[in-house]
Amino acid sequence: MKSSYYQAQTNTQVTGAKLIASATSLASSSSTSTSKSSTITSSALSSVTTATTRASTSTTSAYVCTTSASGWEVLGDLKNNGAKTPVGTNITGVLTGDAAEAKTDLGYTPPGLRGSAACKADTCCIWSYIAADLKPFFLETDGTCNQWARRAVRLGFHDAAGWSKPNSLAGKDYGGADGSIALSAEEAARSENQGLADIIAKVQEWQTTYGVGMADLIQFVSNLGAVVCPMGPRVRTWVGRKDSSTPAPTGLLPDVKDSVDKIVCLFGDKTLSYTQLAALMGAHSTSQQFFVDPSKAGQPQDDTPGVWDTRYYEQHRPGSSVPSGVFQFASDLAIANDTRTKSQWTSFAISGRAAWAASYATAYVRLSLLGVNNMNNLTECSHVLPKAVLTFP
Repeated sequence: MKSSYYQAQTNTQVTGAKLIASATSLASSSSTSTSKSSTITSSALSSVTTATTRASTSTTSAYVCTTSASGWEVLGDLKNNGAKTPVGTNITGVLTGDAAEAKTDLGYTPPGLRGSAACKADTCCIWSYIAADLKPFFLETDGTCNQWARRAVRLGFHDAAGWSKPNSLAGKDYGGADGSIALSAEEAARSENQGLADIIAKVQEWQTTYGVGMADLIQFVSNLGAVVCPMGPRVRTWVGRKDSSTPAPTGLLPDVKDSVDKIVCLFGDKTLSYTQLAALMGAHSTSQQFFVDPSKAGQPQDDTPGVWDTRYYEQHRPGSSVPSGVFQFASDLAIANDTRTKSQWTSFAISGRAAWAASYATAYVRLSLLGVNNMNNLTECSHVLPKAVLTFP
């Protein structure tokens, strides 16, 4: 999820965060912040996040967030034109607090073979074949999820995160979950996308095989990668997005060197609240680092990288012991100890899988719909995802 260094010289163009001073000039002044912490619940307006001004502690700049995020804002065409269809009403409900995790599995039987007229007549049929074909590709023989599942999850983040509300309001409403990370060679080659070349090549191959949209494919395999991980969430999934080969704006992905202030501003610009940020960070439960410290390439961010559990939150709490071989990002530790996110972080560590999975699903649905302006015409295909594995081993 984390990659590019957030460039101070471009941030006023691509995000709502503004450079306000250097750390040197602020050395003698204290940083201030105002916030209302929230817990992700089914109440549509249960959280409010205020704009925040703080001195950076891990970089040479300080930033002010010029947008605020409750985490329950309606997006895209649903915001501009309202819900005009049943699916639009459904998605509006999810964005404003309805359950985003598809816990109930009623089963799905394809109406015909892949390529048949019956299958083509059912939008979700092809996606059921994709799920069935790729599930074993994402798993180790012991049932844990593998590097391809991790890469798929990360790819979904990186494609969707190339959107910001300030850009949209300024007439630059592009980027987001549009497939551009795999359709634009320029975007794919950016430093923040280092390590994604192999999974990008795979989704390009799968698109040719299955004949589906790239934007949908990236988000579908990201959700598939999450749910096949033992204890992973079954995130509600829609298809029908419009593809774009226009590269997303630069400077919208956070880096492990960034301060909490920068990261909060970046996610706030994506309409994500503090608590949703904390929930999305948990994807590092199954991640491994290769580029922050190449001498420790392959080291995971908790001691069970093949399992979607909450040990990542436990092992990043202030004062917790770090298991041998676990690599911790400085920004992860900072977020775990920040006043805006600490209580939610602790809650995930203590409450366990169910609470985190529900919160992650809520946040990821929002992320996966950034930049999508035809939500009234999407189709929900959550029911073709595999059942969640709720315990392990």
